[in-house]
Amino acid sequence: MRVLVVGASGATGKLVVKQLIKNEINSRILIRKSAVLPVEIVENSLVEVVVGSISELNDSEINSLISDCHVIICCLGHNITLKGMFGKPRNLVFGAIKRICETVKNTENKKVKLILMGTTGYTNTFLGEKNSLVEKIIFSLLKLLLPPHRDNVKTATYLITDIGKKDKKIDWVIVRPDTLFNQEDVSPYEVCESPVRSPLFNAGKTSRINVSHFMTKLVTDDQTWKQWQFKTPVVYNK
Repeated sequence: MRVLVVGASGATGKLVVKQLIKNEINSRILIRKSAVLPVEIVENSLVEVVVGSISELNDSEINSLISDCHVIICCLGHNITLKGMFGKPRNLVFGAIKRICETVKNTENKKVKLILMGTTGYTNTFLGEKNSLVEKIIFSLLKLLLPPHRDNVKTATYLITDIGKKDKKIDWVIVRPDTLFNQEDVSPYEVCESPVRSPLFNAGKTSRINVSHFMTKLVTDDQTWKQWQFKTPVVYNK
C-alpha cells in the first residue's frame, strides 16, 4: 500500500506522515520548495518526497503523483496570514481536490480512497444538520468575506454532490476537527457523525495528533473505513 499525503508540511500533515511511518506504511508526500520537515520524515525509507505545488503541476505530473497510490490524504490549508487568507490561490483546497479527482477518473488506477481534512465550520445540510439563525448569519458572512472558509465549504460540497457515493473510482471521507491545538501524544477522543456542540458559541477542542491518528486508522482499519465511508465525521478530544 502507498499513501499520498498532500499538505504534508503543514502542522497536521507532518503528524499524519509520522503516523503512517509508525504503521510502516509507504507514503509519497508533496511539499513546497520552502517547506521544512523533520529529519525523521525526510530520511525515512518509507517516505518518498516530491517537491512542488499542486496548483502548478501539469496533468502528467499530477498523474505521476497519484500513480500506484491507494489512498490520498489531503491536509491542505491556508496559512493564517493576510497573504494566506486573502491571496491566491483562493480555491487552494478545492482546486487540488478537483484536479486529483478528475485525474483519478481519467486514469486506469484502481479505486482510490480519499481522506480530506475539513472543519466543523462546514455544516452538512445533506445530513440534516442545521444552524441557529445567528449561526446562519455568521457563517454566511464568513463565506462571503473569508476565502478559506468559502474554499472549505466548496470542497466538501463538491465531494458530497459531484463525486457522491456512486463514483466507480473514488471513495471518500471528510474528517471534521473542531478547534485545533497541538498536543504531543495521542489521547482519548470521540468521533461523532455530526457536531454535538456549536462550533461558534460552544466549540470543542481537537488535537492535531488525534486527527492524524484517526486519519491513519481510516487507512489501516477496514471496519473504521466502512463505518465512515461517504460521511463527514467530527472528531473531539474527550
